[in-house]
Amino acid sequence: MAGAGGEVVCSLEGGDLGKQTGAEPPPGFEELTLPHLKPLYCVGLRLTGDPTLAEDLVQETYLKALRSFASLRDRARVRGWLFQILSRLVTDRYRALGYEVSVGDSTDLDRFSLYDRIADEDPFPYSDRLHDDFLAQFKDEDVRRALLALPEVYRVPLVLVYAEEMSYRELAEVLACPLGTVMSRLYRGRKALERELWECAKRRGLVKTWTPRRA
Repeated sequence: MAGAGGEVVCSLEGGDLGKQTGAEPPPGFEELTLPHLKPLYCVGLRLTGDPTLAEDLVQETYLKALRSFASLRDRARVRGWLFQILSRLVTDRYRALGYEVSVGDSTDLDRFSLYDRIADEDPFPYSDRLHDDFLAQFKDEDVRRALLALPEVYRVPLVLVYAEEMSYRELAEVLACPLGTVMSRLYRGRKALERELWECAKRRGLVKTWTPRRA
């Protein structure tokens, strides 16, 4: 991952964990945690959009994990434990910097339907896969920007579900919240992401400015 902002990642992978964290790893720590290094960095990068910040988060994750390794009772759950540390660091950092972004009124968000907007606009009149064809118009950078525009309360679960393919139950454990809360955040997170993509489509001229039909 060198050259892509992964110098710390490569260094840790090379067995330099003690040097990077300033502490000698306890027995079994590296064996259990290092296999999750690259996924942690990739998720950190998706959550921040900044390679340097992603590196800092990964290094801080391993430092915290190193200090509290003795508290990990079930070592089979080390993956979720590491992502729990990372997600909390992301949340704390964004809140400390005042980067929390509002998605507006939750009722308006719940009422938003990308499918209805696309169907009403009908940008692909001969398509039988209208929703998929519409989403295919966006580049990876468009999706990344839309994702970064979301509050971390929605961005974190979306990334963990789609990038790490976590189950809802795993996600509930990582985020330390009830399963119902996880499902609610994912539902609204998808809505918020689709709304950001719709706004992106309007800016790019893919669709016209939409106005609701009158009954």
